[in-house]
Amino acid sequence: MAKKNSSIVQGHQARKRFGQNFLSDSFYINRIVDSIAPTDNDSMVEIGPGLGAITELLVSQVKQLALVELDKDLIPRLEDKFATANNLKIHHSDALKFDFSSIAQKDATVSNTKLRIVGNLPYNISTPLIFHLLSFRADIKDMYFMLQKEVVERICATPNSKAYGRLSVMTQYYCETEMLFTVPPGAFQPAPKVDSAIIKLSPRTESLLTATDTKLLAEIVTASFNQRRKTIRNNLKKYLTSEQLESLSIDPSVRPETLPIASFVNIANWLAKH
Repeated sequence: MAKKNSSIVQGHQARKRFGQNFLSDSFYINRIVDSIAPTDNDSMVEIGPGLGAITELLVSQVKQLALVELDKDLIPRLEDKFATANNLKIHHSDALKFDFSSIAQKDATVSNTKLRIVGNLPYNISTPLIFHLLSFRADIKDMYFMLQKEVVERICATPNSKAYGRLSVMTQYYCETEMLFTVPPGAFQPAPKVDSAIIKLSPRTESLLTATDTKLLAEIVTASFNQRRKTIRNNLKKYLTSEQLESLSIDPSVRPETLPIASFVNIANWLAKH
C-alpha cells in the first residue's frame, strides 16, 4: 500500500494536471454512497472515477452506470476491473466538453430517465464544470460532488456573508444546495493540502424566481460582484441609474453581497423589459 503522501497510488502515478487525489478511506466512500442512496432504477454518471473506489459500490446497485474519465492511463484499469459489469459504460472524455444529455437519451430502458451524477471533481475545474453541468439540468435529478470545502461554502452561502457571491447566486438560482459533510485530507491518496466537503445539488423543477433572460442574469451577477467592495450603484452604473434601482426596492448604496437572489433576478428582468 502506498504511503498517504505518495503520488503513486496502487501503481498509478497521480497527475497534478488532472487534479488527481484518490479517495481511499472506506468510511468516507461508504458515507458518500449512503448519502446518494442509489436504487436499481437509477441511471448514474460518475465523473472522474479514478481507480474505481466509489464505482465498485455503485455498479452493483444501479440499473445503468456511465463513467467519464479523462486520464487515458486509467481507462484500461477500469475496463479490466469492471470487465464483467454489463450495466457499465466507460467514456474516455473531458467532462468539461462531454454531452451529458447523450447518456440520458440512450437510457430509454430506465424508468427514471433523469441522471444522478457523482464525482470527486478536480478542484481546478470544479466551478466551470458545475456551470457546464447546469446547462444539462433538464436531464439531471441530482448531483453529489466532492469539492474543496471553501468552494462548497461559497456555493451554499447566504447574503451578508463573505462567501456569498457570483457562484452562490447562480448555483442557487438553478439548484437547491446542501453541504452534507466534510472530508479530511487524510482520506485521500495523495493527500490534498485543503479540507474537502460533499455537496448535494438538486436542479429546481420549478422556481419562484424566473429570469426571462438567464444570460443577462449571469452578466448582471458577474458585474455586481466584479468589485465586491463597491456599491451596487457603482458596479451596475452602465446598466441602470440609482433611481431605477430604487424603483426596484434596492438601496443603491448597499454592497452586492447584501442582496438576495430575487434582487438580481428583478434587475435582470427589468433590463430585459426596458
